[in-house]
Amino acid sequence: MSDTTHDGALATSKPPSEDAGLAPAELARKYGLSVSGARPSLGGYVRELWGRRHFIMAFSRAKLVAQYSEAKLGQIWQVATPLLNALVYYLIFGLILNAGRGMPKGAYIPFLVIGIFVFSFTQSSLMAGVRAIPGNLGLVRALHFPRASLPISFSLQQLGQLLYSMIVVFVVVLAFGNHPRLSWLLVIPTLALQFVFNTGLALIFGRMGSKTPDLAQLMPFITRTWMYASGVMFSIGEMLKGRPHWIADVLQWNPAAIYMDLIRFALIDSYGPHHLPPHVWAFAVGWAVVIGLGGFVYFWKAEERYGRG
Repeated sequence: MSDTTHDGALATSKPPSEDAGLAPAELARKYGLSVSGARPSLGGYVRELWGRRHFIMAFSRAKLVAQYSEAKLGQIWQVATPLLNALVYYLIFGLILNAGRGMPKGAYIPFLVIGIFVFSFTQSSLMAGVRAIPGNLGLVRALHFPRASLPISFSLQQLGQLLYSMIVVFVVVLAFGNHPRLSWLLVIPTLALQFVFNTGLALIFGRMGSKTPDLAQLMPFITRTWMYASGVMFSIGEMLKGRPHWIADVLQWNPAAIYMDLIRFALIDSYGPHHLPPHVWAFAVGWAVVIGLGGFVYFWKAEERYGRG
């Protein structure tokens, strides 16, 4: 087709394209295009994570080694920090406030040390999850990988740190007259369930923190309140004697208290079944399944939005 311009020259025009008038979505379907960074199916997402398992493990190990790389004592702080916390809490709660009442003499220090180390595992996983996306935006925006790799790797980092710390826990438990027994093996399934719970929690707050980075500033207040409500420094049942029974039940059935109590039951000879809430193992498994699976699905649903905007 041609037209004559005002100066006599010929101007040509192309015939209308067959794609003219098609919406972007229709054009994408016609030419087999897909959205960059689109969320895969849940099954496909799990397969992608499994394919990145070596990256997840290597990333968690690198973070664990680098955590105290600039400190002169290095990795010793992985154990020294919770031990110093335990010392401070013992001076205040053990000596001044007598929070160990109702326990045999010598049982309170192992009780307190286990509580501090085990709760720190959950607390650190939660805090790392909140910062997982905002703290690694360069990586998120530069490379294509399932974003759940980051909260999972941070939870693995905290598990590795706890396993180092458990050496000190065993030494303290033995030093105060407790002896190795078959119940010590219960530590393995308890920590496995707590790891699943912590990972789900890190994924939930990982999504929330990616949208609201200021959440990281609020988390210390939330975790501190949770710590005081979980019986880290005192026996919930003993401290709430004379109060409505349901209050103690609610506090004892919270997941942090459950995982602490199970490890105390496993390692401390005098910490018998009467210190545990009813159906404790059912609650331990239930919290791990609900928060672990629920957190994974919740995080996956926002996969395409991480690192954008």
